[in-house]
Amino acid sequence: MRVASSPEELGRQRRAVAIGTFDGVHVGHQAVVRVAVEAGPRPTVVTFHPHPRDVLGNQVSLLATLERRLELLAGLGVEEVLVVPFSTQVAALEPAEFASAYLEAIGTELVAAGESFRFGRGRGGDLALLERLGFATRVVEQVEGVSSTEIRRLVTPGEVRAAAPLLGRPVEVEGIVVSGDQRGGTLGFPTANLRAEPELLVPAFGIYAGAAGGHRAAVSIGVNPHYGGAERRIEAFLLDFRGDLYGERLIVELWDRLREERAFTSEAELVEQIARDVEATRAATRP
Repeated sequence: MRVASSPEELGRQRRAVAIGTFDGVHVGHQAVVRVAVEAGPRPTVVTFHPHPRDVLGNQVSLLATLERRLELLAGLGVEEVLVVPFSTQVAALEPAEFASAYLEAIGTELVAAGESFRFGRGRGGDLALLERLGFATRVVEQVEGVSSTEIRRLVTPGEVRAAAPLLGRPVEVEGIVVSGDQRGGTLGFPTANLRAEPELLVPAFGIYAGAAGGHRAAVSIGVNPHYGGAERRIEAFLLDFRGDLYGERLIVELWDRLREERAFTSEAELVEQIARDVEATRAATRP
């Protein structure tokens, strides 16, 4: 899949465009993208980064990094993506100006978007306006009960299994594997410590069953209270894995929240509980 940050990089050709922020590429977003993919002309996505709400002063925790969004879009059959660098200048464009600069400029013939999609200054543009400007349009109805807001509401307290059907896949946390305290190895459960991007939504502290790198994984999110920690850590113990992951990007699926994190009366009690968490992870099912 080809990714561009300006219309000039893509050039002008017949396109069916799915447009939106597509944070998380959840099942509602997937429905919009499928319309463009099945329409005939080159299937293209026009999306935005950073998130428009962030730029306009409304902080939002992202369901996926831009890199992950692009991977998910590629998996849906999208051939090209225009990632519009969103700014206050872009937000100030009149809807017709935006359509000319970003849609007409790449040869868009058809535009698919969710029924609530708005664009341009004061969110004054919609698909009806695009139709008046000469584009064919497809309004994709919202999938009932599915929205990025609802997914955040579920993920924030750790209800990862309930969020998975809305996403169309398990909840994920993603980051680069960095060195930690090396304490897990001394306990017999060496972990991969993730450094996640600060804007990425991470579920509530606790112990989760999931998977990473093709292996089941028992995942701890929290401050490691048994050792008096204060900084949030994301640590994944990959079952039956031997190797070095330092410096690698790792996507960790979270299937179930097993329990809250807590301190223990002894290290032996901690090890016994980790062993139970590992067995629960072996028995867990992917949502």
